[in-house]
Amino acid sequence: MTQQTITLIGGGLVGALLAQLLAKRGFKVEVFEKRADPRLAGFIGGRSINLALAERGLQALRTAGLAGDVLQRAVMMRGRMVHPVSGTSGLQRYGVDDSEVIWSVSRGGLNMLLLDAAEAAGVTFHFGQGLATADLDARNITLIDDNGTQRQHDASVLIGADGAGSALRAAMNEYQPLGQRVEPLGHGYKELEIPPATGADHFAIEPHALHIWPRGGYMCIALPNTEGSFTVTLFLPAHGPHPSFDTLPDATAASAFFRQDFPDLLPLIPDFAADYDGHPVGSLSTLYLDRWHIDGRALLIGDAAHAIVPFHGQGMNCGFEDTVVLADLLAESGSDTADAFAEFQRIRKPNADAIAAMALENYIEMRDSVADPRYLAKRELGARLAERAPQHFMARYRMVTFTHLPYAYAFERGRAQDVLLEQLLRGSTNVEEVPLDAAVATLHATLPPLPPLRHG
Repeated sequence: MTQQTITLIGGGLVGALLAQLLAKRGFKVEVFEKRADPRLAGFIGGRSINLALAERGLQALRTAGLAGDVLQRAVMMRGRMVHPVSGTSGLQRYGVDDSEVIWSVSRGGLNMLLLDAAEAAGVTFHFGQGLATADLDARNITLIDDNGTQRQHDASVLIGADGAGSALRAAMNEYQPLGQRVEPLGHGYKELEIPPATGADHFAIEPHALHIWPRGGYMCIALPNTEGSFTVTLFLPAHGPHPSFDTLPDATAASAFFRQDFPDLLPLIPDFAADYDGHPVGSLSTLYLDRWHIDGRALLIGDAAHAIVPFHGQGMNCGFEDTVVLADLLAESGSDTADAFAEFQRIRKPNADAIAAMALENYIEMRDSVADPRYLAKRELGARLAERAPQHFMARYRMVTFTHLPYAYAFERGRAQDVLLEQLLRGSTNVEEVPLDAAVATLHATLPPLPPLRHG
């Protein structure tokens, strides 16, 4: 059992889970978090109030012994409930049955559960302590509290889990450029709320779904919360012609827009004006780094290394998957953190780049394609191939969400499958015109079998 000390910057979801996993492997772990302890001060929300938990994140929580506790506080989502402007809504399942679902979890509740588990494993937390500077040569950091009081801390091994605006990343980049690129999406978001309903089930709309109101270049989504409310997020272009956040500066303009474009949603949000005027417009970007570490001294993980847009629901899941890989590598490497950090980047960076690309593609799918006949035809044909030849075909969404296949594999395989579906449909949107036996034979001849699948 090593007693090497690891200093973590950031006690959010990824930082708290990594801290617990490292402590369980015998490391001494100290965590510095700039915010107050949410268990005492109340949770101050980050980007979103609730998040989608899928198999990769669940597997990390199983490794930590926490999956059962988390699922007790989560709401199952079977698929996308698509709400057109006119007509009836319909459910598009994520998986084949209820064994393949995702879960809506409270960011604040999950963070507090992870903090409790990390402390129980022996982790020391220092709240209200933000990173001011990092002297990577002296292996020393300076921390600052809300009053401006500074303190020094020896940090021979530093890990930054301090999110997209990482202070450690800034310090590392100043010491040695990391090849940082930030690509803004050009779209922003604003959160609203559907309150609990009166009645037996407390939910105003179907609770076991992620609701989408796709409108082409923009959309609303809604995720259920355990107490019966839904967190609604409006995604719009930040600037430009109507509709954009520029053209909807206040609730008066926004409510007129909602009456036209989201007529079934607006009546479900009784405090629309207060929500719209009271909540800021958030920005969305993708972060790319050429390097995640400086030899064995400092490493970035989670959003600090590879922040992505939220449209595949994989940001937290990817970060949680990071924690298991890194904890295992550090446990195996002993005191050779440089090798562990380099191997972590080698394994995880291609996968982080792949899920970043897929998250951007999924935004277009969610806001537009879910109502597009061509997309629906490919989806239906893919489902038939998956049923007939499950060893050779699995929808990319299922690979990403319900298996542990590397993101990079799912990305490339998904592209190859999409090309095949296009060829089989030959421009038609009528799946009945595709002879299924011939399609399966073409699939077998074109693509190798899928690797062995690992589910939870």
